[in-house]
Amino acid sequence: MKVTEIQRFCMHDGPGIRTTVFLKGCPLRCQWCHNPETQSDKQELLFTPQKCIGCGACAAVCQNSAHQITDGKHILNRSRCKNCMKCTESCCSQALLPSFSEMTVDEIFAVVNQDRAFYGDCGGITLSGGEPLMQPEETFALLRICKQNGIKTAVETCGYFDSSLIPELVSLADCFLWDFKDGNNQRHQQYTGVSHNLIKNNILRADTIGAPIILRCIMIKNVNMQEDHYRAIAELWHQLKNGVYVELLPYHAYGGSKMTALGGNDNGNPAWIPAENDLEKAKLSLESHGVKMKLE
Repeated sequence: MKVTEIQRFCMHDGPGIRTTVFLKGCPLRCQWCHNPETQSDKQELLFTPQKCIGCGACAAVCQNSAHQITDGKHILNRSRCKNCMKCTESCCSQALLPSFSEMTVDEIFAVVNQDRAFYGDCGGITLSGGEPLMQPEETFALLRICKQNGIKTAVETCGYFDSSLIPELVSLADCFLWDFKDGNNQRHQQYTGVSHNLIKNNILRADTIGAPIILRCIMIKNVNMQEDHYRAIAELWHQLKNGVYVELLPYHAYGGSKMTALGGNDNGNPAWIPAENDLEKAKLSLESHGVKMKLE
């Protein structure tokens, strides 16, 4: 499996204490993406100049002269880089890192299993990304081995995947953290690159099979913090028979540093960060429509 990161002792990725496995690849291109290193399913080089100690080990192993150390400054010529990742193996300061590590299902399970004493009655593994269903066979295999060993499973998904995967997915996941980014389809397409129709249809289909669903709604000021979005969330919520609650996630600009590490432009937008009173208004609006909100 292509794993970008494994975070342990997480408290915000499903019920209880979770071990969250972030997987590579996503069908969406959200302009506010918090984890841009998970978008492409290809290997990418992450470069953080501030961490470089100027040792020159990367330049010594690079056969394409992509790295130059001049007057103590590290210059990376990405047009020369072939993503062989040899430089990351020589970098002792983690200024150069691969965007993912290839791990077997058994290797991931071994990490997850180390934390089982902390899971209690409701904690467990959460698969996130990116989009876990970009690697469906491996995702199912990992969920299956966790279930067989008594570890509860959760899947965080953007919902944009082949509907034929839903029956098996629901049988293997104890809980879903399902993103619903914008109820206005024109805005959804503009800011994510895809329509929300498949996402909504998949939510409803999974719900009819009995999937417990937490609707996760990112709040982006000046974009989707609009009454039409709140009404759409409420309409979707009232169609669910197995909805757990709706959770509002405020946009943050931290993903911008990851974009620059990938060689792109900082996508962080301070104007999109909602204030506390903006979030409170959104919550009150949803509650007025009869939506069950997550208790703080």
